[in-house]
Amino acid sequence: MTAILILFWASTVLLLYTQVGYAMLLALLTRVRPAPGQLAPGQLASPASGPPSVSVIVAAYAEQEVIADRVANLRALDYPADRLEVVVACDGSPDATVARALAAGADLVLELERGGKIRAQDAGVDRARGEVVAFSDANVLWDPGALRALVAPFADPRVGYVCGDVRFVNQRGTNQEGLYWRYEMAVRRLESGLSSVTGGNGAIYATRREAYLVVDPIMGHDLSFPFNMVKRGWRAVYAPEARASEKMVPTIEGEFARKRRMMSHGWPIVVRGGMLSPRGYDPLYALMIFSHRVLRYLSPFLHVIALVTSLALLGHGWVYVAAVAIQLAVLGAAALGSLVPARPLLVARYYVLTSASLAAGLWDWLRHGTPVGWEPAEGTR
Repeated sequence: MTAILILFWASTVLLLYTQVGYAMLLALLTRVRPAPGQLAPGQLASPASGPPSVSVIVAAYAEQEVIADRVANLRALDYPADRLEVVVACDGSPDATVARALAAGADLVLELERGGKIRAQDAGVDRARGEVVAFSDANVLWDPGALRALVAPFADPRVGYVCGDVRFVNQRGTNQEGLYWRYEMAVRRLESGLSSVTGGNGAIYATRREAYLVVDPIMGHDLSFPFNMVKRGWRAVYAPEARASEKMVPTIEGEFARKRRMMSHGWPIVVRGGMLSPRGYDPLYALMIFSHRVLRYLSPFLHVIALVTSLALLGHGWVYVAAVAIQLAVLGAAALGSLVPARPLLVARYYVLTSASLAAGLWDWLRHGTPVGWEPAEGTR
């Protein structure tokens, strides 16, 4: 009985901490811990040399419907044209992506053999001329001032990686990703202000050319770059004024499939990509990685432990009755959300399915590995 009690309380406390308590802890720390501060501007943003030269690299596979708009959007940015290079790295696209990227005015279009997104990005960096290399997905649109805001933090010579803010657009559908992402951006702002972010996003991010990392082709940049930058002595920061918009997957079920695929790439980073090694982390950043990444990815397993142990403890106090009732209510609401599109039910369904996607992604990776190629998510173009 003692072991069951320990498992119940440990799993419950860890779940509450990673979902709610971590953000509260960061907010508290911002009040009592000084921010990293800014050093004198480095060469990339000195007044004498002007803004840095930037190569924006768009990895594309089967993006003929959106690639022209992506190139046109980059061309319209409020950034000196002679310091902006647009590179489209086509990963063996079977359609007219190459031709349409050229026609739209991309500076460089690479027609590559199919090798996956990471290798397409590597090829783009190899050919890029910019001091800073920035990255974006093909279905994303940047605000006019996004690039200036994205490169501004590089004025601090300690900064090696910057991610921007992405807003998800969904006029119709059931997906609740926008609600989660607003919370995620708030947490990211707190992490960045205290130390470094623990994760990025594929819609808008950049690195110094010399800080760029060549990683395993199944390990995406979003998760592998920030902590690896920190291990190498750089800061990885969030620039909230660097805004982008992206069309989200319309349905919660589609979001489950997308996150399942993403986590089949994420788990290799966690398990064998160096995330769990404390070497190179200061104590605060190690706490951030444990709180926001490791515990979050373990959350579906913690939920199972909490449910099983609370069922086993029925009859030993009202708290266990309440725990079972709350968990079954969330599961019931999630099931009902497939039939009744009420917002509270959809939020419950989103939470349950996206939590389950973390475990499903692990299962996929362990069962048959992770392919390097990718397909555009359904409904996002």
